[in-house]
Amino acid sequence: MDITIHQSYLPHLDHEASLAFYRDTLGFEVRTHVEYGDMHWITVGPAGQPDTGVVLHPPAADPGITEEERNVITAMMAKGTFAGLNLATKDLDATFERLQAADAEVVQEPTDQPYGVRDCAFRDPAGNLLRIQELR
Repeated sequence: MDITIHQSYLPHLDHEASLAFYRDTLGFEVRTHVEYGDMHWITVGPAGQPDTGVVLHPPAADPGITEEERNVITAMMAKGTFAGLNLATKDLDATFERLQAADAEVVQEPTDQPYGVRDCAFRDPAGNLLRIQELR
């Protein structure tokens, strides 16, 4: 089989803050931006990887969830426990410094993990946990 990862989904609460973070701070390209009422679906992705994207979506858009479930999702997002994304870079220290200088919320500074990777962690404006691993 020939299967690739095309898109993953991360919820957002503030499309402008999320767009600024992923576009301006991480340097991702904006692929699509769909608006329906006050809800926004924004697909972003790394430059040079046109077939891989992250869809930033409003968690309230799913008509199948209850208000109570929306509240749980929002609370989990605020804690950084609802969704996450693992990224990779060749220069972890430079990437960390750039994100820290852009006032991204640092969760963990670059660390050599006991399971063999070196990584750091940030939260995006919605609280989603982003781990960035150094490619070796």
